[in-house]
Amino acid sequence: MADNQTPKQSGASGANTGWAAVGYLISGIAVWGFVGWLVDRWLGTDGIVTGIGCVLGAAGGIYLVVKKLGA
Repeated sequence: MADNQTPKQSGASGANTGWAAVGYLISGIAVWGFVGWLVDRWLGTDGIVTGIGCVLGAAGGIYLVVKKLGA
């Protein structure tokens, strides 16, 4: 009968976890890099704060990957 069949595991959970990790990293870099770019435009500096924002965004993304995904 159809009710007695066990569901097949597709292996997509590992792929989903990987894409979530990539998403955290890219979005952290993009958001904080953009904030840094805005501060650069406001202060008139030559990209220093943009670089700092990208590094902080990457660190925040790594933190979220470790905290939420347990990697």
